[in-house]
Amino acid sequence: MDRSTHTINALFAQLGMPNDDAYIDQFIRTHTLSNQDIKLSEASFWNDSQANFIKECLDCDSDWSEVVDDLNTRLHS
Repeated sequence: MDRSTHTINALFAQLGMPNDDAYIDQFIRTHTLSNQDIKLSEASFWNDSQANFIKECLDCDSDWSEVVDDLNTRLHS
């Protein structure tokens, strides 16, 4: 199994989104989840494919889970 360390930039690319630092910083600033009860995969700004990918990463503890956890923390801050 590939246990490579993925980056936040690679995650955004995997989600089909721009993956430059400026876009990611802006995305995090404009999509902050102020309600701690909202699960990352259930946030309204994902399309179905993105939400499913995030959910699967966390449910299966995939090699993406660490960076998805990081994004979750950043969005809930």
